[in-house]
Amino acid sequence: MKIVLAYSGGLDTSVILHRLKESALGGQAEIIAFCADIGQEEELAGLEEKALKTGAAKCIIEDLREEFARDFIFPMFQAGAIYEGQYFLGTSIARPLIAKRMVEIAHAEKADAIAHGATGKGNDQVRFELTAAALAPELQVIAPWREEKFRQQFPGRAEMIAFAKANDIAVEASAEKPYSMDRNLLHISYESGALEDPWFDASSKEMRGMYKLSVAPEEAPNKSEYVDLEFEAGNCVAVNSKSLAPLGVMQTLNKLGGKHGIGRIDIVENRFVGMKSRGVYETPGGAILHFAHRQMETLTMDREVMRLRDGLIPKYSSLVYNGFWFSPEREALQALVTETQRDVTGVVRLKLYKGNIIVAGRKSPKSLYDPKIVTMERERSTYDQDDAAGFIRLNALRLKVRAAVKLKDRSD
Repeated sequence: MKIVLAYSGGLDTSVILHRLKESALGGQAEIIAFCADIGQEEELAGLEEKALKTGAAKCIIEDLREEFARDFIFPMFQAGAIYEGQYFLGTSIARPLIAKRMVEIAHAEKADAIAHGATGKGNDQVRFELTAAALAPELQVIAPWREEKFRQQFPGRAEMIAFAKANDIAVEASAEKPYSMDRNLLHISYESGALEDPWFDASSKEMRGMYKLSVAPEEAPNKSEYVDLEFEAGNCVAVNSKSLAPLGVMQTLNKLGGKHGIGRIDIVENRFVGMKSRGVYETPGGAILHFAHRQMETLTMDREVMRLRDGLIPKYSSLVYNGFWFSPEREALQALVTETQRDVTGVVRLKLYKGNIIVAGRKSPKSLYDPKIVTMERERSTYDQDDAAGFIRLNALRLKVRAAVKLKDRSD
């Protein structure tokens, strides 16, 4: 039996790899560890050697950063997606790409199953498995955290840490740093451990060592910095007049945002499985891109088109969060989004300062803003204010009729 395991080298997947190798088919299973390079940076160092030492027959590490930025992050940001008004969906959008590539590898390697380290309480199990169902329903999915025997052996992270130590598996998690972390090009998420208490202050001085992508706003430079983002059809194509591919855009904005303490959020969110969870996120580049994109839209998108698209943001965001990236409804929404973005072209200037993103200007050859219409200077305006009287009378008609009916009811 061949199994393709989504492998990060973290605590959960390291323990699962070792245990799968020892238990599946009496230790005869062939485990192929797969790690998608989607921006984990230094976390990938020594990963192949570690996977082989832990029990993998093969370790495949592939650079998917450009595909991640181009085909997943950018389309999602065109849609203005943000889950429950706060979360930039950094983990959510990465899972369909990882699962898609796992399926492709499983086919190439003639594997029988794919496996993941997502727990039975979380969203990732759904994201991995809905992607597999959409792309390769014939593959078996192994989810150790949903096995009673596995949960009995590992009732908590302390037992997993002890198991890793006993089996000479090097992991970053420790009793001193029990929280879990997930990193990619768009963000880093932190959860569990001390963070399970929603009253616990994750922004305190004592917790500053946890963060990796950004400085605390209090420690950011005392001088603001300006940055220009150029958009074409809803996608950022240049930063400070330098043309960049989507990967370069994200890398550049991550550095700028991190330098100025931008993109940190601490939220309690609603998981798809029904429970609330607390997460802390760093999304420096994504926060800048989302803000700038919205500013470009305010200048170039028709009012009713924007309202239509904005009305779909909660639905689109939920589809991404819940793992339905490869669903027909998400693809249909994406087609609409692409149409709305045709004229979202121009330049946005932002000022970054101590965790804040401040708009400092926007311009566009497709601008719908006409100073000749909006100006208050009578001699330069092309707008006839007398027209407003009829406009108001027509809009007031139904209100007047209703008021007359209410007045008649009271008199009766």
